Formats: sequence, structure tokens, C-alpha cells
Amino acid sequence: MGYFSTISSKGQLTVPQEIRKRLGLETGDRVEFVVEEDRTVIRPARSEVNPFEKFIGIAGPFPGGEEGIKAWIDDMRSDKDSE
Repeated sequence: MGYFSTISSKGQLTVPQEIRKRLGLETGDRVEFVVEEDRTVIRPARSEVNPFEKFIGIAGPFPGGEEGIKAWIDDMRSDKDSE
């Protein structure tokens, strides 16, 4: 099934409702047009901001630093091996 839209004099177009639903687009969302050889794909624009950036450092440093992390991982691995 095809969906169609007409470009306005300002270069704007309306994304059909079914396509907006399928892509999870809402008012104010940005879209990206990607040219792939002989076709152009429209998709939700990916944010350049890391969505986890705001959580970095929230839990504070790991007890024991890098060596503590390595010991914790080694401990988890040895627990798994004993099963």
C-alpha cells in the first residue's frame, strides 16, 4: 500500500497519519532523509546527544576503583563457573 503527500510552495509536506504512527512521530519531532543508492528513506532523526549523558556519575565512583571493578567481575565469573 502506498501513501502520498503533496509538497507545498514552502517545500513542506504532511506525513500521513499511518506513517507517523509507524515511525512513532509526534508534533515537533525531527525527521531525517537518508539517500540510499536509488531510494530515499525518511526516519526519525537521531539525537546527537547521548541519552545516557545525564546519568554519568550519578552513582559516584565504584568502590575500589578500576581494581575493584575487575575483582567484582572476576568474582561474578567464578560464581558462574561453580554452578
